[in-house]
Amino acid sequence: MKFKYTILYVKDVRETLDFYTSAFGLHQKMLHESGDYGELDTGSTVLAFSSLELMESLGKSPQKAQLDAPVFEIAFETDDVSTGLAKAVQAGATLVQDATQMPWGQIVGYVSDPDGFLIEVCTKVNA
Repeated sequence: MKFKYTILYVKDVRETLDFYTSAFGLHQKMLHESGDYGELDTGSTVLAFSSLELMESLGKSPQKAQLDAPVFEIAFETDDVSTGLAKAVQAGATLVQDATQMPWGQIVGYVSDPDGFLIEVCTKVNA
């Protein structure tokens, strides 16, 4: 089996794609003509977005992300966490935790996207 994609449920797919391209330098892979589904080009595993409205129409009961009680996070690796955090905030993210060095040597920081999803910006983990 191959891990193919992760789909986040968001209020506005087009706005979310614009945010991620601006904040993290990702490229839009596709946006369905309905505007209810889109993907970013992130390598072999796709980061995708579906509208809350579409999921509700399909009989699902999606919940909005809760920054104060996250159930997962997305992580983007970079050599310069501080610059990555600043670029994300400039694009509309909210700073959650500034760049901090972890006991294992990795530097991490956190922002939340406009939909409230937690995003880690980090350096490579040196094993």
